[in-house]
Amino acid sequence: MSARPVIAVAWHAVAGYSDDLRLAHVLADGADDITTRHFRALELDARAKPDPAPVDDAERSVEEQIRGTLKRARPRDAILGPEYGRTGYGQRYWIIDPIDATDNFVRGVPVWATLIALMEHDEIVVGVASAPALNRRWWAARGDGAWTGRNLNRAGRIQVSSVSELADASLSYSGLGGWEEQGRLDRFLDLTRSVWRTRAFGDFWSHMMVAEGVVDISAAPEASLWDLAALQVIVEEAGGMFTDLAGVPGPDGGSVVCTNGRLHAETLRTLGGGRLSLRL
Repeated sequence: MSARPVIAVAWHAVAGYSDDLRLAHVLADGADDITTRHFRALELDARAKPDPAPVDDAERSVEEQIRGTLKRARPRDAILGPEYGRTGYGQRYWIIDPIDATDNFVRGVPVWATLIALMEHDEIVVGVASAPALNRRWWAARGDGAWTGRNLNRAGRIQVSSVSELADASLSYSGLGGWEEQGRLDRFLDLTRSVWRTRAFGDFWSHMMVAEGVVDISAAPEASLWDLAALQVIVEEAGGMFTDLAGVPGPDGGSVVCTNGRLHAETLRTLGGGRLSLRL
């Protein structure tokens, strides 16, 4: 059975972090202000079909603010986001998901986040996932470990679990619809039957729970680059593995399998994915 990881709490001088990671936190702070204000202003009737307009407005506002800040702070960097596509050129670009888990946001469920990543030469080097309604934030810079906390000054380092058998593993996912649409539902149900426990925490939170070691496997049959880019570096810096269903590492394969590493090959086999492909 999985045990919670030991999270070492450490004090850090902000100056010890890279300028890019510090900037990503500044961007997340601004996004949190916007999303929290919109979320609290929603007047939702849970018995009626939700109106997507408030979340659309919030997403545009967040992406516009982030783009404006980056234009001033990193004028040479490109930017990619769901609202305005890709702007700029070069080997460095920021990948933004203004609100991940928008269905939760519009229904008043507090499980949603802004995701911010920086890619350099086809590698994600910085990632931040900020969930202000949960009062949680996760982040990583390549080579510096994965962390959680409310800010850079005080943070706890996180790591994946040591569970090595599917029968002892906890699995989190977002839903069944995508698996059924892709003809993979039977395979996914095989996986749910093989593990100790299943819960649908969903979206970014499933993957961050893998990074923290409280969940051992998460998977989604379809996802966009901006859904996954920030999460990849956090999971990997926590000691986990992050691939698509074909076993190819990276956030741009259109799907994701996220594990503590020990369970990755068996999870892929159960889902009927490809052989694990490691980049050397």
